Amino acid sequence: MHEELSNSELERYARHLSLPQVGMKGQIKLKNSSVLVVGAGGLGSPCLLYLAAAGLGNIGIIDDDKVDVSNLQRQVIHSNANLGEFKVDSAKRRLLDLNPEITVRTFNSRLNIENALDLIKQFDIIVDGTDNFQTRYLINDACEILNKVWIFASIHQFEGQVSTFNSSHGLNYRDIFPKPPPLEFAPNCAEAGVLGILPGIIGSIQAAEAIKIILGMGNILSGKLLLFNALSMSSRILKFEANTSRGLISELSLESEYCMSNSSFGDITPLEYMDKINTDNWKPFLLDVRRPDEEIISKIEGTNLTIVHTEIPNRIQEIPSDRDIVIYCRSGVRSAAVQRFLIEAGHANRILNLKGGILNWSDTVDSSVRKY
Repeated sequence: MHEELSNSELERYARHLSLPQVGMKGQIKLKNSSVLVVGAGGLGSPCLLYLAAAGLGNIGIIDDDKVDVSNLQRQVIHSNANLGEFKVDSAKRRLLDLNPEITVRTFNSRLNIENALDLIKQFDIIVDGTDNFQTRYLINDACEILNKVWIFASIHQFEGQVSTFNSSHGLNYRDIFPKPPPLEFAPNCAEAGVLGILPGIIGSIQAAEAIKIILGMGNILSGKLLLFNALSMSSRILKFEANTSRGLISELSLESEYCMSNSSFGDITPLEYMDKINTDNWKPFLLDVRRPDEEIISKIEGTNLTIVHTEIPNRIQEIPSDRDIVIYCRSGVRSAAVQRFLIEAGHANRILNLKGGILNWSDTVDSSVRKY
């Protein structure tokens, strides 16, 4: 437990020390506090940078991904020099370069049901920088069990949301969102797209929430959901009440509904697809479920039909019933949702999802097919 600031810290945090709401006492609180940021991507980047710059003494980062060039449009903690590097390593180096006075701990793994409780209990506040519902519900449930505050955020194209949960036994994520949505209604940034500046704005708000919680100042977003729209440059706050019928969470469990939505009814890799075409004289119906603007960038030779995945229910009659169907999209997420819909709708054919989509096809079969 630190009780004072060094001379270099006094100089570094001079603008904070000038604020009556922060001052010496507040800056020492920041130095003695710890935050775990789950994800070193679009949301995690600005949040981590501003927490480090503010003098948050102990920062944890958990992520199992590597830096890809497509990340750099919004994940500003990384650079071209970090391509192919684990994000936690890239982020740690950048944070310590920004502020060598802090401690940064990294966990090169995905947050999961096996490690969530052990990791989260080591930190005061948890920040959600993820883009998937499974991890988000896991964070929520672990934080309720451990009585930890966590700061939620999500982004979609031009819109963002922020809230603070479990503050002083306040509102829980499940009070607002009791169950995960079906996968087809929950695309990640890679599938839906996102304005690069948006996670910078939303992630910075998360950092502000964390600092306010630590210092006990201002009004935090507990019991409230902040909605921000970058196109209209407007924001509003919705207020929510606790769901009194919801039982207490006492143990972690993966959401069965979400796991089902992620499950595969039958995948085929690009290499398996080509091998079957070449050796078995296989002639499947190749269905592209991407948008027209994506089709312009690249497509797989031999594609029979393109239907935007959201239009499948209205155009299901265009999909033949006398051939095997192989469905693809950019990464395999939307195509898996369409596959599940067709099977549940009673489509009689064998329906396969092209695993990894265009990205995997370009990596393993034909590099001339452009990735995006």
